[in-house]
Amino acid sequence: MAEIDLLAKYPRARRNLAARRRGLEENRAIARRFGREYFDGTREQGYGGYHYDGRWVPIAGDIAKHFDLKSGDRVLDIGCAKGFLMRDLMEVVPGLEAFGLEVSQYAIENSHPDVRGRIARGTAERLPFASCSVAAVLCINVIHNLDVDACTKAIQEIERVAPGRGYIQVDAYRNEEEYNSLLDWVLTPPQETLGTPQTWRDRFRKAGFTGDYYWTIMEFDPAEKSQNSDGSPADRHEGGQ
Repeated sequence: MAEIDLLAKYPRARRNLAARRRGLEENRAIARRFGREYFDGTREQGYGGYHYDGRWVPIAGDIAKHFDLKSGDRVLDIGCAKGFLMRDLMEVVPGLEAFGLEVSQYAIENSHPDVRGRIARGTAERLPFASCSVAAVLCINVIHNLDVDACTKAIQEIERVAPGRGYIQVDAYRNEEEYNSLLDWVLTPPQETLGTPQTWRDRFRKAGFTGDYYWTIMEFDPAEKSQNSDGSPADRHEGGQ
């Protein structure tokens, strides 16, 4: 396994924790339906509008280079949402066959036109692909939405369909401040699944994962720390929320 940031070129995001805290439990219940509100509703309930703008193109280039992807290869994006990364991977590598797995019927029905028919509805712990059948599996800010047992099964499934060629990114925290901020922000992960980087490394090893991984960790500007987290925090990557 190797720790590598394949989302380094994703734009930094600013998040308003104070706004997210208001009505948090109600918003969590709405978000966990993964419907229109989660993708295209208010920011307090999810993405706040998830539209294609080309921001995944440079990331697709880094992924293609990392996995040495070429025409004819098959790539699976687990939790692909509306398929924007899939679309950009096929643009960066002409002839690449990108497929997606997504739990949200809304996201599938509103996916990018270039990936229509390439996204199956399903969950990460049961991948509808044969063993060793794809060149790479991407799972970005997805499996932390499962309970711990299902999360382990999902990691094992990723390894099964692409041994040593998986990439998993998950929410993580390194200290109490980051943990509390994460709890105030995340809408869909079970609290017991959240963990530190070492917690996730241990889970990967226990599940037999041999691919690569990285973390989405919320960070604060110094000025915002002085406001006791009531300002607008900046994070490393804009993942599933």
